[in-house]
Amino acid sequence: MRSETSARATTAACLAAAFAVTGLAMAASGLPARKALESRMAARAAGQAAAAAGSRHRPAPSRPASRPAGDAAVNRPRDVGGARLAGGGIVVSGGALPLPAVPASAYVIADARTGAVLAAKDPHGLFPPASTLKVLTAITMLPRLRPGAMITASGLAASVQPNIIGLIPGRRYRVADLFRALLLISANDAAVALVQASGSYPAGIALLNAEAHHLRAYDVVARTPNGLPAPGQVVSAYDLALIARQALAMPAFLRYDQTLAATFSGTRFGRVAMVNQNALLTQYPGGIGGKIGWTARAGATYIGMARRDGVTLIVTILHAVPLTEIHSAEQLLDWGFAMDGRVRPVGVLVPPLR
Repeated sequence: MRSETSARATTAACLAAAFAVTGLAMAASGLPARKALESRMAARAAGQAAAAAGSRHRPAPSRPASRPAGDAAVNRPRDVGGARLAGGGIVVSGGALPLPAVPASAYVIADARTGAVLAAKDPHGLFPPASTLKVLTAITMLPRLRPGAMITASGLAASVQPNIIGLIPGRRYRVADLFRALLLISANDAAVALVQASGSYPAGIALLNAEAHHLRAYDVVARTPNGLPAPGQVVSAYDLALIARQALAMPAFLRYDQTLAATFSGTRFGRVAMVNQNALLTQYPGGIGGKIGWTARAGATYIGMARRDGVTLIVTILHAVPLTEIHSAEQLLDWGFAMDGRVRPVGVLVPPLR
């Protein structure tokens, strides 16, 4: 027993160290994006292997010291999607298979076609989104920007930290390339450039919040287009599922999100090789899309989408143990495919406002 506990502690320490090194690498202003990506991918692979063996025994992460306060925390309806989704804790109907014990503070599993929420944990709890917010940026800006249009990078876009793709102020970039950078390697600078194409940075942020309201994602407060830490910026697992459902209805989003590799030229790092960070696409049967995220306060966050035998499921995860989020999503998706149509839903993904 002592040796097992010791081994488990060693694994956890290694995971924490690997992720800390990766986070520092991503934050270093002078490190080329390709090197940061390689570091993160290597750490993630090691973390997922360890998580597969030990995630059931690892406690869920503690909540942030205080729940983030913001506009969404004031008079927001907590029963959107059904009364059973209004509380915290795990929500699942009787007769279902046991849910996997994933190390996350909140999650939702839902059927994208019917909107049925199959199970959830603290679905309307407020947490920082990290880079999952980039999906909201994508679905907001995709209808407004032509793929072949050119955007001039601003000083703000080029100076954001961590600076992933290395935009050069005053240089023009193709919209399609910016969307690929946004969704493949989570380029924070690309997110800023895309929302500024609305006319200004504040106008772009206003569009994100308007889109969230249109989707009835009332828990969302967007302060940045990339999910980097900002006071009062929050989402819920339920609202991420609404955002993911809208993304699934947009062929342009899926084309970008499903791209496994691409290159981006004309940056201060030169020609950057971009490899899709979402391992669900290649390692999970039926994986069709998603987005990873991480910040120190948010922990690991994730949106995953998978399709099998005509059934499309969405899983969203917030405030998870770093480097376990994709494995946890796979476990929840496995449960969802086994239970879809066999368990009474606990709620529903509401349709957008008309």
